[in-house]
Amino acid sequence: MTVTRRFAQVDVFTAVPLMGNPVAVVLDGEGLTTEQMQAMAAWTNLSETTFVLPPSQAGADYRVRIFTPKAELPFAGHPTLGTAHAVIEVGIAAPKDGRLVQECAVGLVELTVGADRLSFRLPRYALTELSDPEATAWINAPVRGMAQAVDVGPVWLVAEVDGVSALEHLAHDEARLAAYYVPKGWTGATLFAAEGDRVVVRSFAPGDGIPEDPVCGSGNGAAAAFRLNARQVGDGDSYRASQGRQVGRDGWIDIRFEGSSIHVGGQCVTCITGTVTI
Repeated sequence: MTVTRRFAQVDVFTAVPLMGNPVAVVLDGEGLTTEQMQAMAAWTNLSETTFVLPPSQAGADYRVRIFTPKAELPFAGHPTLGTAHAVIEVGIAAPKDGRLVQECAVGLVELTVGADRLSFRLPRYALTELSDPEATAWINAPVRGMAQAVDVGPVWLVAEVDGVSALEHLAHDEARLAAYYVPKGWTGATLFAAEGDRVVVRSFAPGDGIPEDPVCGSGNGAAAAFRLNARQVGDGDSYRASQGRQVGRDGWIDIRFEGSSIHVGGQCVTCITGTVTI
């Protein structure tokens, strides 16, 4: 049996269509089975596809399920922003005092809605130092300090590359990375480099069919947690990171710190609207 549902495709971390990270949003997800959702996500072949559902927890404005082409995720960054943008645009939910609350598998996620951008508060994070040399052996560039496994819902291997130029021109061993992180059930690896006010980020998940994520919200949140833990930044600080130029995109991610809370934001633009038959 086929069903037709409202659909949007939103480009996240950009105001220019085709220059950010797209997420597919099925706006009427109620009644679809998990198998139908997974099949849809495999068909779009985007890093994530989301399905909007009525909330089941008090205080939530809507619920969302998030799928990669291979599996469901408890949380992801750019799908959270893109889904919120689409939900507001079609009137499924409206901000109250500039706030929205999204329910997903990781729990309730708070969003701030501004005049031209949205941000979410990272729902949780925990860091574990990685002393195993294999954690960074796949990176053919100098690394500062120890890598960390950063759990933000998805778990990212996070490391700081010594120098923006080294990161931008990085050579790396995809097979060796996949062999390290996939058996652990992690999402992939996020690398960053910082020079003064300039912060550049790259995210890789080759074991999940994503050689390089164009612009990654949860990866940037994990890098921000790494930097906060390393005391590179602190309460009241903010910065803007660049990501995606190596794959022909131009994404910008806004990071803001309030105490131990990390806020990740950016602009969104809708590129496709219509219906989809599942």
